[in-house]
Amino acid sequence: MKIALTGTPGVGKSSVADILEKKGYKILRIKDIVDKFVVGYDEERQSKIVDEEKLDEYIRKIEEKDVLIIEGHLSHLLSVDGVILLRCHPEELKKRLEKKGWDKRKIRENLEAEALDIILQRALEKHKKIWEIDTTSRKVEEIVKEIEEIIKKQPPPNYGKIDYSNWLMENAG
Repeated sequence: MKIALTGTPGVGKSSVADILEKKGYKILRIKDIVDKFVVGYDEERQSKIVDEEKLDEYIRKIEEKDVLIIEGHLSHLLSVDGVILLRCHPEELKKRLEKKGWDKRKIRENLEAEALDIILQRALEKHKKIWEIDTTSRKVEEIVKEIEEIIKKQPPPNYGKIDYSNWLMENAG
């Protein structure tokens, strides 16, 4: 079973994946393989342009009997059995991205993407099994426990209940 662990940069994907890996889960980090699929660089956005189809083809070829967690903010675009989407309130996300030293423009772009549910919208184009988890004021260990429950029990999809659109309205401009 392949599970995407996705979300806007700064929501906690890497921290969660690190703990899941220590617990014995197999983790494939997109950042570790993405350079094989880069077709250019977007100067304006300061980001790599990835051939998503070739990346997906690579992921489809992986045969996994157990659970493989594919971590990265592109993983929801891939052929997986389910998507775990980590979310974070834009105010907290801003603090996390500033701590990483991101520039204001790139931070703003990611805050708006979070408030507009961009990753959820893209995930819904391809998947039905999606679970959203709000990481805003939770400990990583709590989030890991919730993810383990999702993996073990495969509960009904749970998404669309997290809404940061008010933040966008309050911070327009």
